[in-house]
This record gives sequence, structure tokens and C-alpha cells, in this order.
Amino acid sequence: RVFLRAVNQFTSVLNRFFLDQTSFELQLWNNYFHLAVAFLTHESLQLETFSQAKRNKIIKKYGDMRKEIGFKIRDMWYNLGPHKIKFIPAMVGPILEVTLVPEPELRKATIPIFFDMMQCEFNFSGNRNFHMFENELITRLDQEVEGGRGDEQYKILLEKLLLEHCRKHKYLSTSGEVFALLVSSLLENLLDYRTIMHDESKENRMSCTVNVL
Repeated sequence: RVFLRAVNQFTSVLNRFFLDQTSFELQLWNNYFHLAVAFLTHESLQLETFSQAKRNKIIKKYGDMRKEIGFKIRDMWYNLGPHKIKFIPAMVGPILEVTLVPEPELRKATIPIFFDMMQCEFNFSGNRNFHMFENELITRLDQEVEGGRGDEQYKILLEKLLLEHCRKHKYLSTSGEVFALLVSSLLENLLDYRTIMHDESKENRMSCTVNVL
């Protein structure tokens, strides 16, 4: 809790003194995001790993601190404005880690950052695409699912939110929809592959491997 208060102090200082065009400090902002993500994903805050009694006790006394800092990460990302492009693709992995935390409100608040990254790269890269973001998300998703993170609810929510945002966008409606469905099917195959890795049947494992490839 003390640490969370300290991080919240950093956010106000960053916004006040290190955000505008003349005083922007890339390394400081980078450090902030990595610090906040490390805090949010720290094992001692993963409430679903505790017994119900311990979980209730922590929530009653402190609330779910992951949500508090997760919403702050979201707000800080949107505050960046035109500086966002400097954090793509480097911040894709850390934001992915945040969205994979199995807390529904946190996921709903942070998954839309992915669409914002797509939009940002599309607008500022000069290539009218979001290939850097796309490649990074696919690579990191593979690593995270293999590491045991991700679930069916995540796949459903990720597809739903990405499709909703892309379909409203004048230029990203087609390419965005293709990408959202690609990521969703990849995630489905990766989750199947992870489940079946311990299956006795060689044919099942081979079939899942082919699907992922």
C-alpha cells in the first residue's frame, strides 16, 4: 500500500513536469510503466491464488490494488498523446501482461489500449499499417500462453473489444477486424496446445502443433 502511494506520487510528477514537448523524458516514462507493471503482476497481489478467507481479508483492508494501479497505467498511457508512438512496440509486452491478469474490470479497462496502439501506429508510422504492433503482440502472446497465462474468458473478451473498436474506425475496420479474428484464433490454438501437451495421444499433440503453426 505504501509503495502504491509512492507510485501515485510519481504519476503526478511525471504529468506535471515531464510530459510536454520540451520537457518529455522518454526514459523516465519507460521506467514508470515497467515499475507499475512489475507492481501489478507481483505474486503477492495475485488474489486468486489465495484462499477465499485470505482474499476477503485483503480486499476488505486494501481493496484490489491491481485495479487501482491498472487504471492509472491506462490513464498515463492516454496522457502520452503524440509521444505514444515512441512506446510501440516496446510497451506491447508489458501491457499484455497487465491485460492477462484474471480480473474482469482490469481487463476491460486495459485491453482497449491495444486498439489505441494499432491506431497510433497506423496514423504516425507513415506506412498506414500496424505491423510492428501486430508482430510484437503475436510473439508475446505465444510466450505468455506458454508460460501459463491466458484463458478462454480472455480470448472472448479480447476478440469482442478489439472488434468493437475496429468496426467503429473509418480506416481500421477491415484490417483491424482481420487482425482481431487472427489473434483470437491463434489464442484458441495456443490454449488448446497448452492443454494437450500432457495428453497421451501423439496424434492429438501433433494436430494441435499443426494448428498453431
